[in-house]
Amino acid sequence: MTTLSKLPNIGKVLEQKLKEVGITTPKELKNAGAENALLRIRAIDETACYNMLCALEGAIQGIRWHDLSKERKEELKQFLKMKNIPLTPLNK
Repeated sequence: MTTLSKLPNIGKVLEQKLKEVGITTPKELKNAGAENALLRIRAIDETACYNMLCALEGAIQGIRWHDLSKERKEELKQFLKMKNIPLTPLNK
């Protein structure tokens, strides 16, 4: 079984956040989807933002988040706007 931190864009900090919200494997992340995973993380970390959402989506696709299609990036931005989540992290 591959650990989450072996996926692109997932470092130890994001891996820990995912585990805290019950996502412990790449398969669980894929099944949850990037948007759902972000909402779960957002419940415990108000700094979760667009960059994290893109990182999650890239991890699911197996690519660096910078390589996501423009269309998918726009979909992710619209999702955040719809949920009233800032694109950038909130200052603590």
